[in-house]
Amino acid sequence: MSTPHGLPALILAGGVSRRMGRDKTQMLLGGKSLIVQVLERLQAQADPVWLNAVSDYPLDLGIPNCPDTRPGRPGPLAGVLAGLKALERHGGDYTHLLTVPGDTPFLPLDLVERLSTKASAGTVVLAASAGRTHPVVALWPRELAADLEAWLDDPSHRRVFDFIDRHPQAVVEFPMIETDIGLQDPFFNINTPDDLAQAGILLRKGMK
Repeated sequence: MSTPHGLPALILAGGVSRRMGRDKTQMLLGGKSLIVQVLERLQAQADPVWLNAVSDYPLDLGIPNCPDTRPGRPGPLAGVLAGLKALERHGGDYTHLLTVPGDTPFLPLDLVERLSTKASAGTVVLAASAGRTHPVVALWPRELAADLEAWLDDPSHRRVFDFIDRHPQAVVEFPMIETDIGLQDPFFNINTPDDLAQAGILLRKGMK
């Protein structure tokens, strides 16, 4: 396994944000877009960091964009595949790719370190919190690229857990975060305007 700062990470930002009504990753939280919030937390613990978004994504983040290689925005597995293909092109001795969604601004700063403890050949390592597993906060072995590409040839194969269940997996539980208004989930994600407002409250109440 590569050292934490030698681990590539991919921000999944190719969704359509139906419940938000616009691209949520560009919306502001604490004076920064959600995507920048995520990027800054990743750059403290992973290198390189890449983006998976539409090819004409308007924000210049200073990192490479790896758009889906499948048409029609078929979901997060297509983003994972784009990242694994980028990993193959990049070369080096990287064994895994970390993926995170672009709408989780409070990602743990020890995410890479903790997930890496469970990394092994062929095993997908998943983050969990409060008894819930987060399938797109995960370390993906680079050798899964070919199987994932074949899997996505079937239009009915879109659920992330269905693909993960084809392979060995490990789960790492992350603790809740203490704030002035109680314990909060470090993988709090933003789908609606109400979620964004709640995230603003959490930021002011000590969510770090």
